[in-house]
Amino acid sequence: MESFPSTKPSSSYSIFVAQFFLFLVCATQAIKTPFHPRDVLPLLPKEVSWPVLDYLNGAVDLLPTFVGAASSPENTAVWKGACFYENEAWMEFHNKTGSQFGGGTLHLKISKAHSWTCMDLYLFATPYRVTWDYYFVSREHTLEFEEWEGRAEYEYVKNKGVSIFLMQAGMLGTLSALWDVFPLFTNTKWGENSNLAFLKKHMGANFEARPLPWVTNITVDEIHSGDFLAISKIRGRWGGFETLEKWVSGAYAGHSAVCLRDSEGKLWVGESGHENEEGEDVVAILPWEEWWEFELNEDDSNPHIALLPLRPEIRAKFNETAAWEYALSMDGQPYGYHNLIFSWIDTINGNFPPPLDAHLVASVMTIWSQMQPTYAANMWNEALNKRLGTEGLDLPAIIVESEKRGSSFGDLLTIPEQDDWLYSDGKSTSCVAFILEMYKEAGLFDPYSSDIQVTEFTIKDAYSLNFFENNASRLPSWCNDGDDVKMPFCQIKGQYRMELPEYNTMAPYPHMNERCPSLPPDYFRPQDC
Repeated sequence: MESFPSTKPSSSYSIFVAQFFLFLVCATQAIKTPFHPRDVLPLLPKEVSWPVLDYLNGAVDLLPTFVGAASSPENTAVWKGACFYENEAWMEFHNKTGSQFGGGTLHLKISKAHSWTCMDLYLFATPYRVTWDYYFVSREHTLEFEEWEGRAEYEYVKNKGVSIFLMQAGMLGTLSALWDVFPLFTNTKWGENSNLAFLKKHMGANFEARPLPWVTNITVDEIHSGDFLAISKIRGRWGGFETLEKWVSGAYAGHSAVCLRDSEGKLWVGESGHENEEGEDVVAILPWEEWWEFELNEDDSNPHIALLPLRPEIRAKFNETAAWEYALSMDGQPYGYHNLIFSWIDTINGNFPPPLDAHLVASVMTIWSQMQPTYAANMWNEALNKRLGTEGLDLPAIIVESEKRGSSFGDLLTIPEQDDWLYSDGKSTSCVAFILEMYKEAGLFDPYSSDIQVTEFTIKDAYSLNFFENNASRLPSWCNDGDDVKMPFCQIKGQYRMELPEYNTMAPYPHMNERCPSLPPDYFRPQDC
């Protein structure tokens, strides 16, 4: 039987008990019993219960699954739950408050529980609100919406319904998943190991150890303008964020920067996402020594860094003057939060790892819009207005407007970002969009520059471009020094070997990366998408 990956029981007896319980869980999946082994796990010693939970559940179990939308008795939602196998829901409109548009009662009829002790946990959402409830008794339940926010919410629910999301892991599994996802963002060795385990499990990453030294003794004379820096952070706040970003996009790096030499030969680093003295993430042009010193001694995310040198014929095309003009025009501008998520979402169904989908994205955005309205406006409201050709609409109004036009919120998310869009705080570029926009200005995408939107590129899309050195004999003399595994790029920092699948394989073409799926674990990408 497969061993439990994360938590180690204290004795062989505990291992036996944990494995026996796992057997019971599997054996009772199709049998209705007075109790389900999963339901009584909290009563067991933690050295038994946590290994079983860790095996059964993971961080992705925090994601609810969209099961249907209830709008009227004539349009009921029907689904199979995690605990109750037969469920249906419908909306009854009323006006108990005497308001202009009234409210409603969501009826939920649940039955056929697989055990007497299980329960189902649900989220219920409209563009204007999100609430939750749980059920452990087979009968008809109700959820009250005392009063709609106005005509817009009334019309939306009447036509589209209240969206229903099931927490597939149940109450206990969700708590276990929280335990699994929490350490991803902690600045500890536990957090680092959790990030590595997540990426191994969900992406198939290897993280093979490199021999010492883990930092390369670099001769900066062998670094040139346009050379790409791929960065992977594996602990702390940015480590956790990058882990989730890598999982949904298929990128094996989560951050990037670019090298530039000035007219006097001094080496600089351009980076979108540098934290300034006020704690703001901005575009910055830094001396190499300052940037490298920070990565070596102050960056507590344990960054793994690879230098991807441009190959000679691409370097010859690189217009250094144009690159500097662009870089200086962006220096000090805010990091490109406006287009951060849109480089990843290209298709209706092909970019969302299950159970993530457009319904859930809309609900998560609704929650964030209520909790952090300024943050939400910066992250997606302006960008969604751009896609609609509107100004100033908040998220509920955006969702309603897209439905009015006969489209959907999912369709809206897939509209390609345009490089020339100006936001309220200026031109918006994420870390990789900043570099590729510089490449575009420097002539590397010619003759297709006008037909390529680099704000649609993920970090994986960037390192897949065939711009980089393909002759190992021309790599810097210190490249992969001391490592018996000779990679096609130069890893200059990190305990583990960096992987960049599909590195240096793709020639530019018009409208590239505007319609590409990215589903784990294979991240299959059709040609010319």
